[in-house]
Order: sequence, then C-alpha cells, then structure tokens
Amino acid sequence: MEKETVSRNFIEQIIDEDLKEGTYTEVCTRFPPEPNGYLHIGHAKSILLNYGLAKKYNGRFNLRFDDTNPTKERTEFVDSIKRDVAWLGAEWEDRLYFASNYFDRMYEAAVTLIKKGKAFVCDLSADEIRAYRGTLTEPGKDSPWRNRSIEENLDLFERMKNGEFPDGSRVLRAKIDMASPNMNMRDPVIYRVARMSHHNTGDKWCIYPMYDFAHPLEDAFEGVTHSICTLEFEDHRPLYNWVVQEVGFAHPPKQIEFAKLYLTNVVTGKRYIKKLVEDGIVDGWDDPRLVTIAALRRRGYTPESIRTFVELGGVSKANSSTDYAMLEYCIRDDLKQKAPRLMAVLEPLRLVIDNYPAGQTEELCVPNNPENEEAGTRMVPFSGELFIERSDFMEEPPRKYFRLFPGNEVRLMNAYFVKCTGFEKDADGNVTTVHCTYDPESRGGNSPDGRKVKGTIHWVSAPTAGRAECRLYENLVDEEKGVYDEETGAVNLNPNSLTVLKDCVVEPALAKAAAGEKFQFVRNGFFCADEKLSKPGAPVFGRIVSLKSSFKLPG
Repeated sequence: MEKETVSRNFIEQIIDEDLKEGTYTEVCTRFPPEPNGYLHIGHAKSILLNYGLAKKYNGRFNLRFDDTNPTKERTEFVDSIKRDVAWLGAEWEDRLYFASNYFDRMYEAAVTLIKKGKAFVCDLSADEIRAYRGTLTEPGKDSPWRNRSIEENLDLFERMKNGEFPDGSRVLRAKIDMASPNMNMRDPVIYRVARMSHHNTGDKWCIYPMYDFAHPLEDAFEGVTHSICTLEFEDHRPLYNWVVQEVGFAHPPKQIEFAKLYLTNVVTGKRYIKKLVEDGIVDGWDDPRLVTIAALRRRGYTPESIRTFVELGGVSKANSSTDYAMLEYCIRDDLKQKAPRLMAVLEPLRLVIDNYPAGQTEELCVPNNPENEEAGTRMVPFSGELFIERSDFMEEPPRKYFRLFPGNEVRLMNAYFVKCTGFEKDADGNVTTVHCTYDPESRGGNSPDGRKVKGTIHWVSAPTAGRAECRLYENLVDEEKGVYDEETGAVNLNPNSLTVLKDCVVEPALAKAAAGEKFQFVRNGFFCADEKLSKPGAPVFGRIVSLKSSFKLPG
C-alpha cells in the first residue's frame, strides 16, 4: 500500500530537520505579547501557530509577557491577553512567564558581556547616537566612549542600576560593528536609564533592557527551541543570534520568521485602536466593529471559526492580504448548523388576520435548525395579530416583488397562507397596519389544493412578542477611501458602521436569551446577545454576520 504523503509547511520542515539531526531533543514554542494593548486577529495566527507546533510535536508551549517597557504596559492588558489566549484554546498550564521576572538574570547577562569586552557604557545622547549610526550606504562612527576599560564599564553600569544618573544620560551598548551593513548590528543600545514604575516589579529598577536584548534571553532562559516570529524581525535575527551566542547558552533557540496575517479594510494598529477608544468613537477595545480578539468574541465569533480562518490562510514567507469576507465565511460555516434558527422582526409592521378566530392563539411546532435534525423542535405561539418586517409589504410593488401587497398571497413561515386585503395609514401617509385573510387548511405552510406561492415571510405573534434592541454593524472603515488618510494618518471612518434598532420584536425564546448566546435570525443574519449590554429579560443583539456573501474559497 502506498504511503500517504504528509504536507509540511516550511517551519515544520525546519523542526523535522532539527530533531533528526539532534539539534534539539524536544520542541518548545512560545507566544510573547507585549502587554501594551489588546490582541487582534493577527495575533491569533501567532498564538495558534506556536501552540499548534508544540502540540503537534508533543512539546511545550509558553505564554510569556514581554513587559520590558513599563511606559505603555498595564495589568488590564495582561488580563485581557490571558483571557484571549485561553479562549482560542491555547493551553499554557503552569508555563506562564514574565520578562520582568528575569530582570536580575538579564542584568547579569549584561555584566557578562561587559566582562568579555562586548558591551560598554556610552554617554552620547539619543540624537548623537542616531547621528553616529550612519546610513544604509555609509558606515557609522565609533562612539568616543567605545574603548572604556572593562573596570570602568562595570562601575558605570552598576551606578546606572543604583540610580546615580539622570534618565537618558547614559546607556549600555553592545560592542559589535559600526560598519555592519545591518543597521541593527551597529552597537545597539541594550539598556537605558528610565525611572518608571513597573506593573510587576514596582520601583525596584531604574534601568530597563531593550527588546532586542531581552527577547533572545527570555527564549533561552525558558528553553525555547524555535522562536517563531513575524517577518519584520528577520533583520534582527543576527542580533538575536549574537546575544545568545555571546552570553554563552549551550543550546540557543533558533529564530524563524513567517508572514503576518493582514486583513483587508480593518484597523489593527494598537495606537490607532487606542485613539479610537480614547476619543469615544468605539466603546472600548472590545467594540464589535474592531478585530481585536475580545471584540470578535463579543460580536459572536467562535474559537472554531477563527482557527479555521487561520488554517485556511496557511503559513508562508511572503506577505499578503486576506479578504475580510473569508473571516465572515468561516463564522457562517461554523454557525449554520450550531445556531438555533429563530424569528425576529427588526423593523416591525403590524399585520392583522381578519378571519382568524378572535382571541384565539395556538402553538406551531417549528424546527430549531432545518439543517440539523438533532437540534430538535420548539413550540412557537401564533395568533391573529402579528408583526412582519416593514420591507415585506409594499403598497405599489415593483416587478418580481413576491412578498405582501394588495391581492397577493404569501406563506407565513411554518404557519399559514395569507392574502393581503388592505392596509391602514397614519396622517403622514405611513403604513401602520396590513390586513389579510388566512387559509386555515394551509397549516404548516402547505395548501391542500396544491396551489403555490412565491413568497415566504417570517413573523412574530404580537400578544407574546418580546422586545429587544438590535445592532447592525458595517465595517468601521470607509472601504472606498482606504483604512488611513494619507495626509493626516487618521482612520477613514464609515459613518454608517453602527445602526441601532431599538423597537425590534422577537419570539419568546429570544426574549430570554443569555449574554453570549448566538442565533440565526430568519432572513436577517446571525446574531449574538451582547455580553456587555444585555441584561436579564432585556437582550441587546448584535449582528455577527449577514446570511449570504459572494465570497468563495480560493481553489
């Protein structure tokens, strides 16, 4: 029997080779976010990739906070990141780490470099360091402090730690090569003086390591084997390797870069999202119009749909953009058999069945999800007074309009045939009530004489109707103008990104919806009871996604 060929992405091929050659005996990966904002859909790819690799190779997965810059870091962000990673299904168990817990070891690593003559204390200002750095076509110049003695550097670095120097007055720099074609290798700063209170270490430190120095050390301290990061770190890899080599790790980690997940017409930049939040344009980092993981969860996306979306995108070395419609496809596909299919009328219009027995009510047996028999059925109340969608009636319809208009017959979903006999208007000419007669022999939506109708509309019985607020979302960005204004850098906002409908009517089961519950509203899309705005007996539903799209999977 022919052996099945297993397709491996380029990262898995590297890991396979490393294990085969004995470079590593096991696999350890990590997800290392900076706690300076909420995670977004792009981070989901990194989380699931790193966790998936650890799981595939029966290895270990670490969650680590790269909290080396206390000016932007907050406990709120730490908590939100842990919640998001767990929600996506990535389990770190007891492998939760903070870069700040390694500050003592990082300091000792810096001392090791000084003793080897590989680091020096520099008195140049930030502007002077930039000027000395050179350009892409011209080599940099050595700092006048580059050849300080090891003893002097050790003394000055300790005094930096002890708080003897003002912020910004001195830095510790790696001594590498000011003529390197890679700008990152031109004696980069690895420590700076900065009196800042840290969310984890308080006021213990007044010097903090730079990211490019801290990150490889963190990986090495934790025994990470494959440091999977995005393409913008490719030029930083020589410095990564230099740090772990010069500090002297016997089995240093290997950095591998992959392409980021770019989604069309969405805002992912943390500083842009932060400004939208601070300016009150959105109601928080979890506003359902954003693509932070918290926002997607609040909107009603499922972990399964996001995992499918990431898998469809694959892993590559080439940057590309993914159509937002693919993300919508994934949640539709996930919910179509899971979500109960119930009736809600978003813009209600009263319908009276004049020949229905006065005061009578009945219950109709309705499938919870026609695409999933295992979902069972429910009993839905019916009466002679209903609500239908305002768009399901027209006084003077255009051609091929098959819903209600004077003289036309339609099917009330799962109920009866009704024929429009008239309507009422208010003083402003707005239709307020539609009158119909029904065929009592057509119960269940089929006529015994075999006559056909072309239109089927949904409804809610008026006497038992629940009231709800529904929120309809469009893209936060004006897609025609692009995400950012080229002149100002501001986000090109879509003024119609949120429509609030306060007077919707829903069948009784929906009126009792719990926060976070997801449903398909017949003909109106998939909706989720907003976990932030809903209250017991007063749900607020946000539309996750409409029912149909022209999007098709590639291939």
